[in-house]
Amino acid sequence: MTQFKFSHQTFPTSGPLVIPMTNDYLFRALLQRNNAVLKGLICSLLHLTAEEVSTAEITNPIELGTSFTDKTFILDVKVHLNDLAIINLELQVINQHNWVERSLSYLCRSFDTLQAGKDYRDARPVIQIGLLNYTLFPAHPEFYATYQLLNVKDYTLYSDKLRLSVLDLTHIELATEQDKALQLDCWARLFKATTWEEINMLAQENEAIREAAETVYQLTREERIRMECEAREDYYRTQRDLQNFIAQQTSEKESLIQENKTLLDERNALNDEINVLANEKNALVNENNALADEIKALTDKLNRLQKSLEAQGLNFADM
Repeated sequence: MTQFKFSHQTFPTSGPLVIPMTNDYLFRALLQRNNAVLKGLICSLLHLTAEEVSTAEITNPIELGTSFTDKTFILDVKVHLNDLAIINLELQVINQHNWVERSLSYLCRSFDTLQAGKDYRDARPVIQIGLLNYTLFPAHPEFYATYQLLNVKDYTLYSDKLRLSVLDLTHIELATEQDKALQLDCWARLFKATTWEEINMLAQENEAIREAAETVYQLTREERIRMECEAREDYYRTQRDLQNFIAQQTSEKESLIQENKTLLDERNALNDEINVLANEKNALVNENNALADEIKALTDKLNRLQKSLEAQGLNFADM
């Protein structure tokens, strides 16, 4: 395996990644281990220059390489930017169908941090950013979308202190010229990369991505961190298997429901045909009864006529 020299360190230029870059534990470890990478990513996401980011401090670090459970693992990376704004960063691989509510919960929880005695105007701006490996709104795909509180009539901004952004890693082809100018597409390609060839190409154009490549290589060589990343990969597989099982069961259930509906429709159609036949039968019976009544009336009339003729000494048969 060939190596790429950078800052007296090495990282591969070919071959598959040991851990895919969409691993949320690796994502967290990368941002926690290398502050330059954290700043570079934030600059692209928030449209800032390097000079505008003096400090980016992760306020909820974890002990890298330590085992965790789903209940104790903190997925979001909380960052204080220039000691002025609060940023929540999270990479989500599996669509749990709760991102909207989850992101709002994180956003509001982070905003509601005023200490006693502080003025409401002292509340820090909060930005929730999700890097999602799926499309949040399939009917409205967008590579990088930002949401804020706006007036529903004239779109006046209510406040610039609350913001949610979503980077869709599955729709890099929708990146705008501005996204490309900010190299957001490069960051997305980094997180979607599965080989060192892809990362090496990106690293040649972006200093922070070169730093990321070196840091990822070092992290995945640390056994304890690699094991935690592999545990996350096992978790993803389990979640995907579970989702596929649920989808299959749901599909089979919907198929049975559709079959039952078809049978019910056929039974109802058959009942309708039976009712039509029954009505036709009743109509024929009524017609027969009417004819029988007419025949009886005619017979009675003939009998009366015959009796009248006999009374006059005439024979009906002679007429």
